[in-house]
Amino acid sequence: MVLSLCTCLAHGKPTLRKERVHHEPELSRQPHEDNQSYQYDHEAFLGKEEATTFDQLTPEESKARLGKIVDRIDNDVDGYITTDELKAWIKRVQKRYVYENVAKVWSDYDLNKDNKISWDEYKQATYGYYLANPEEFEDATDQFSFKKMLPRDERRFKAADINGDLAAEREEFTAFLHPEEFEHMQEIVVLETLEDIDKNEDGHVDEDEYIADMFAHEDGGPEPDWVRTERDQFSDFRDLNKDGKMDLEEIRHWILPQDYDHAQAEARHLVYESDTDKDQMLTKEEILENWNMFVGSQATNYGEDLTRNHDEL
Repeated sequence: MVLSLCTCLAHGKPTLRKERVHHEPELSRQPHEDNQSYQYDHEAFLGKEEATTFDQLTPEESKARLGKIVDRIDNDVDGYITTDELKAWIKRVQKRYVYENVAKVWSDYDLNKDNKISWDEYKQATYGYYLANPEEFEDATDQFSFKKMLPRDERRFKAADINGDLAAEREEFTAFLHPEEFEHMQEIVVLETLEDIDKNEDGHVDEDEYIADMFAHEDGGPEPDWVRTERDQFSDFRDLNKDGKMDLEEIRHWILPQDYDHAQAEARHLVYESDTDKDQMLTKEEILENWNMFVGSQATNYGEDLTRNHDEL
C-alpha cells in the first residue's frame, strides 16, 4: 500500500494529537556565525551528512566537487547562479530524504521500466487486486476506502503531472507522493485535509470536526487539557472570520503557515557574501573564490584517504 493510501487509512491513537501543520524546517541547528564558522552555511548548502563528508576532504578535492555542484545549480546554463537557482538547490538538498524515499519505491510502480510511471501503472500496482477482485472486499468500510481513494489519488496524480501526459517523471512522482513539499501541490494538500476532517461533508470544518481529527473521546471522561487548549485555538486563531467553521482559505492558513523562508534568506546571504562585482549573481569563479563559505575541508592525508572513494553528491 502506498504512502498516500496508508496515511489516509491509518487511525491515530485516541489520546495522541495528530499533526497536520507543515512547517519549513530549519536548514541547520548550527549557529549562523560567519566570522567564526561557516558550518551553518555548509549544512544549508550541502545537507548535514554531505557537509561532514566535505569536512574530511582536502581543499583541492572540496573545490573540485564544489565546481561540479555549481554546474548542476546553473539550471539555464548561462554561466550565472541567481538567488532563485541557489534557493531551489538549497530546498532540494534539504528535501533529500523525500527523493531517497521515491528512489526506493520507484521500481515497484515503473512496471514497463521506461523511467516514467503512468497513471495506469500506478493504478494497477496500487489498486489492481481490488479492481480485479471487488467481491473480496465485502466490508463496507474497506469498499468505501478504496472507492474514495482511487479518484482522490487520480486527482492528485493529475495535479502533480505538470505536462499533462499522464506519465510522471521523477520530480512529478515525488510531488505526487509528497505533495506537502511542493508549492504547486498546496491546493491538493488543503483540499485533502478538508475532505479528511469534514465528516458531514458540508465543505467546512467546524470545531467538533477539528477536535475529532485529533482526539477520539471514547471513554466519556473529561477532555485532556491540550484538547481544551485546541478548542480555544480554533475560536481564537483558526476561525478567522468567526463564523464557527473553517473554509478552505482558513484551512490553508492553519496547515500551511507563512513561515520564515530559511532557504531564501540563506541564498541571499551566500550571494551577498560572494558577489564581488555586485551584479546580484554569482559566477563559478566567484563561488570558488569564496569556496570555504559553501563547503568545508580538512587538509590531511587521513581525510583524503578516508573519502577518496565516496560517491559524488
